[in-house]
Amino acid sequence: MIFVTVGTEQYPFNRLMNWIEVLLQTQLIEEEIVVQYGSSNAVLPAGARVYRSVKEEQFQELIQQARIVIAHCGEGTLLLLDSLDKPYILVPRSQKFGEHVDDHQVELALALSQLNVPIAWSPGDLVRFIADPKQVSIADVSHATAIALCKSLQSRFDQTYPELSVGVSKS
Repeated sequence: MIFVTVGTEQYPFNRLMNWIEVLLQTQLIEEEIVVQYGSSNAVLPAGARVYRSVKEEQFQELIQQARIVIAHCGEGTLLLLDSLDKPYILVPRSQKFGEHVDDHQVELALALSQLNVPIAWSPGDLVRFIADPKQVSIADVSHATAIALCKSLQSRFDQTYPELSVGVSKS
């Protein structure tokens, strides 16, 4: 079973719902799909078991039962999934598609991709991951890599919001 979760954001994540729908219609996914769709309000994947929301206990059960998890790139979701022994792939919400107020998930995804965390930028990325899931953990990141990641995030922030930039300490 594949568990797809978009969290509880007030913004719909219709793009991910459409991707899952296409993969099911074209039979690129041929196993059971369970979707927690939150505020998504367009197409819900036909043939999938769908829930607007799930209680914490059911959420944990679904994750435990899943072969893999497809999730939005929220910090809380990342930390939860990283603490479990389960392959996951993250799909960042984008401001451009009305999926969030800003692009912090895109920025986080770009940084996480440098650590080989699986990120889906397209439906094709999901297909490749489903066929060959990789399990990674950000807990295994070295101190030097963590510092480099923070500097990368700070640099992206400084470029995007120069008026708010305070720079990264050289220490």
